[in-house]
Amino acid sequence: MTLIKSISGIRGTIGGTIGDNLTPLDIVKFTTAYARFIAKQKGSNQLKIIVGRDARISGPMVEQLVLGTLTGCGAEVVHLGLCTTPGTELAVTYHQADGGIIITASHNPRQWNALKLLNARGEFLSDADGKRVLALADDETTHYASVDTLGHITEDADCNARHIQQVLSLAQVDTDAVRKRRFKVVVDAVNSVGGIVIPDLLRALGCEVIELNCAPTGEFAHNPEPLPENLTEISAAVVREGADLGVVVDPDVDRLAFVSEDGSMFVEEYTLVAVADYILSQTRGATVSNLSSSRALRDVTERHGCHYYASAVGEVNVVAKMKEVGAVIGGEGNGGVIYPELHYGRDALVGVALFLSHLAHTGLSMTALRRTYPAYFASKNKIELTPAIDVDKVLREIKARYANEQVNDTDGVKIDFAESWVHLRKSNTEPIIRVYTEAHTMEEADQLAQRFIGEIRSICGL
Repeated sequence: MTLIKSISGIRGTIGGTIGDNLTPLDIVKFTTAYARFIAKQKGSNQLKIIVGRDARISGPMVEQLVLGTLTGCGAEVVHLGLCTTPGTELAVTYHQADGGIIITASHNPRQWNALKLLNARGEFLSDADGKRVLALADDETTHYASVDTLGHITEDADCNARHIQQVLSLAQVDTDAVRKRRFKVVVDAVNSVGGIVIPDLLRALGCEVIELNCAPTGEFAHNPEPLPENLTEISAAVVREGADLGVVVDPDVDRLAFVSEDGSMFVEEYTLVAVADYILSQTRGATVSNLSSSRALRDVTERHGCHYYASAVGEVNVVAKMKEVGAVIGGEGNGGVIYPELHYGRDALVGVALFLSHLAHTGLSMTALRRTYPAYFASKNKIELTPAIDVDKVLREIKARYANEQVNDTDGVKIDFAESWVHLRKSNTEPIIRVYTEAHTMEEADQLAQRFIGEIRSICGL
């Protein structure tokens, strides 16, 4: 099955069988459910909904279905066209809309697409609200608008330029310092919407830009997830061009990774670490990341005399914790930077501008900057179990075995040791336990992972 229904929306592979893949009928069904949810929440059928999409090949088809369904529900639709996920989030509040739909499958391959659902704050729906949308999708009592109450579509072609200007206007984005450094930057936007906005942002910051995979054709030049094994082309280009750094974004531009001047990976986990280091040097306050993110953020936060907090995995959970503790910066270890001075959403444009401000202030090269942070290595594994195994019971057993250690069961079981940690989480869709570990060397991280995989197998009698 390649149709995944979750609280944050619906995603799947295009075509195939209704209910098993992301087909036109499934798109209409879930768009309708979302419109009904927003109407119930507002207590009115007079809705304004924002719609933006990334550049993947199926985008225009899905977009037309979404636009038609929303107008069929009587909604006023503000159509952004090609726009990033953070740009669409900002457009919701700019237009004082009731919500928004982002048509993107984020880092998933070209055959995937999805509907990401936003509330009136331009943030992803809460767990409870997401479940209400899923329930409404199974309710067949839907009534659509009559011919006299059909909605209509207006165009907003300025969302990307407006987003760039909002980033440049932030107090902590030091445009003068960045311009003085005259950075030479290679950009890999995997032929999606990042190819429209990231080069424009960098040029506005006075950078020399070399574009790599920046035509928004949707023909991804490589696997779109910004992981080291997918970034060999930009790594070679940075060295060949004598660039100061490389900038990599995923198809909807909410994840951000950097390549150092020698072609090595700055490492996606350290995107947030470096940006937080800069923000904390300017403004004291708390930081937040999820339980599976690097301990380096905690170390850097405490180095500044501030407090670090961990949330459950998922952007909506990170945002909730950030609001709870009043964090000045937060995000996820997958390169997702959330800077509340602009909005509560992962935003690669904000990440780029703040990171370059930091790099300019330090006067360091990328490799030198990277050496100023604690060295951690992560190992990400999973163990497949049989459907008959009670995964929750297995996790409770692990928790009991390590009761004398620092244990957090907010989201699965995370055990913090003095020099390392392990995070065990079950999948919501299949009998799998994800085993994430981190230590000071890759060998230690791998050994810790295999140790816990062995323990789980022993508990399960495998």
